[in-house]
Amino acid sequence: MAKFADLQLDSGVARGLQRGDRRAQATAYRTLAPMVMGMAMRILQDEGIAQEVVQDTFVELIEKAHTLKDPHAVLGWVRKVAVNHCLMRLRSPWHKRRVTLELVDDADVTNDSTRLEDRQDIERALGTLPAETRMVIWLHDVEGYTHKEIGTLLGRTASYSKSQLARGYQTLTLLYGGSRDDIEDSGIRSARTS
Repeated sequence: MAKFADLQLDSGVARGLQRGDRRAQATAYRTLAPMVMGMAMRILQDEGIAQEVVQDTFVELIEKAHTLKDPHAVLGWVRKVAVNHCLMRLRSPWHKRRVTLELVDDADVTNDSTRLEDRQDIERALGTLPAETRMVIWLHDVEGYTHKEIGTLLGRTASYSKSQLARGYQTLTLLYGGSRDDIEDSGIRSARTS
């Protein structure tokens, strides 16, 4: 799965964002929007809400890019803003009232699309987890956040992040028919990571 660390934004584009240049804004959107959308989809499990996160993230980027002191900080800033917008949606009373629908199984796929099937399996499995647990797993395992950073984002402790990660691993291990030893190993692994 791709992550923000895999992206690069030309420093000229970043400086253009700071000046309010429309071309730089368009380039930043084309470069970063797919990554923001992917992260939001995996965290929120809802395409419409993920699209709102993308829109709100880029509106905020356009409005506040002039305040960035370091043009190299744009990627980290966009990632943080997108994560915060995801958190706001997860904490929303409307989100809590939503009815979670089962993902519809796709039609049979050809043999050369094994990667697509694996990705759909992973997304389906992550979709079974509570939203906050799913977010912790995504931020830690894909985006590379530390437990301390995740705890701060969620208004909790690093220990809370570690326990959510361990519970998520436990649930996913059981979902895929893992043994008790597998569950204990996943708990040890998540407790040792920072």
